[in-house]
Amino acid sequence: MAAERADAARNRQSILRAVEELLAEQGPEHVSLDSVAARAGVGKGTVFRRFGSRTGLFQDLLAERAARIRAAIDSGPPPLGPSAPPRDRLLGFLDELAKLAAKNITLIAAHEQACAADKHQDPTYQRWHDHVTRLIRQVRPDTDAEFVAHLLLASFEGELVRHITDHGGVKRLRTAVRDLARRIVPE
Repeated sequence: MAAERADAARNRQSILRAVEELLAEQGPEHVSLDSVAARAGVGKGTVFRRFGSRTGLFQDLLAERAARIRAAIDSGPPPLGPSAPPRDRLLGFLDELAKLAAKNITLIAAHEQACAADKHQDPTYQRWHDHVTRLIRQVRPDTDAEFVAHLLLASFEGELVRHITDHGGVKRLRTAVRDLARRIVPE
C-alpha cells in the first residue's frame, strides 16, 4: 500500500477535525459535506472523494478514535494485548470501550444514526464484534458467542451511554458492563 501524500494526510486531519468541531458545536444534524469542507478549508470534492458521505466521515472519525484500542489488541501489553488471558482481554476491552464511548458520546450517536441501516457492516463495529466473539468462544465455547458479542456491544449505544454517564459517570457504565460480562464469562 502506498504511503499517503503529506498534503492528503493534512487534508484528512483537517477534515476530521472539522467534523469533530461541528459535532461538538452544532450537533450531527449540521454536519454536511459542504459544512465540513468549508470548516476544513478544502473543496467539497476533496471531502467527497476521501469519505464519500456523512456516514463515511463518521466512520473514519470513529475508526481514528478507536485506533489506539486496535493497536493495543493487536500487539499491546495486558490486559488488551494477545498475551493476556481471554477473560482479562474481554474485560479490558470493554473498559476501553466504556471510556471511548463516554468521551465520544456525540460521535457515537451520530455514527449510529448515519449507519442505522447497516450498523453491523461498519468496519469498526465488525472488528469489535469479531474480537469479542473470539474471546467469548475461548472462554465459553458452550454459548452463542456471536449473539453475546452483539449483546455486550449494545451496551455502548449512544443514548444509553449518555443516560448512564449522566447518572453516574463513566465509572457506572464501566462497572455495569463489567458486571454483565462477568456473569456471561465467570471465572
